Amino acid sequence: MLVRVIMAAVLLLVFCLAARRARLVPGRFQNAVEMILDFVRNSIAIEVLGQENGRKYFKLLATIFCTVLVMNIAAVIPFLNIAGTSVIGLPIVLAAWTYVMYLGAGVKAHGLGGYLKNSLFPPGVPKPLYVLLVPIEALQVFVLRPATLVIRLLANMVAGHLMLAICFAATSFFLFDSAGAMKLFGAGTFVAGAAFFFFEVFVAALQAYVFAILTAVYLNMSVEAEH
Repeated sequence: MLVRVIMAAVLLLVFCLAARRARLVPGRFQNAVEMILDFVRNSIAIEVLGQENGRKYFKLLATIFCTVLVMNIAAVIPFLNIAGTSVIGLPIVLAAWTYVMYLGAGVKAHGLGGYLKNSLFPPGVPKPLYVLLVPIEALQVFVLRPATLVIRLLANMVAGHLMLAICFAATSFFLFDSAGAMKLFGAGTFVAGAAFFFFEVFVAALQAYVFAILTAVYLNMSVEAEH
């Protein structure tokens, strides 16, 4: 929880400073923040949802992307060394927010009956097959979508944390507690740990992108007429 509070404070501070010091010709700091927001707006929101809905849900998607990214990056920051998303509470909160938003967007766009019809009764299917398809679609829409968001994010960040911990714990053991030639293994585990460090940075950004783009996809599936 302390890591989450620290990283949330850092995220708020970054955007507050960027907003207060905003200039027509941006400096490096402002430009970096704007690049992140432009990426979310153009490559996620507008790319998936189109111009109108992309602009409508941009704030949601930008908040989710930046929150997941910052919480994930905590895994490789010295003295924090654990992602805020590697304990299940935060992934559940983010997935629940996405869940409420895409259900609300679908009901608002089509009405409750229309949304249920579009979601549970795929068009062009023989009517007898609905006996089989409706429970499957209901499971997908109301259970699997939020569950997979939680599990995917949590599992990736826990796995990365464990790999880093194992590699550097092994390095410490081989260098300081082992004897003779066994110490040479410390160099190998250290190199592996360094490789996993950079890979964890990549995974942190990738999982933020995946979470945000899946949120956009679910929103699009909710508001479009048929899918």
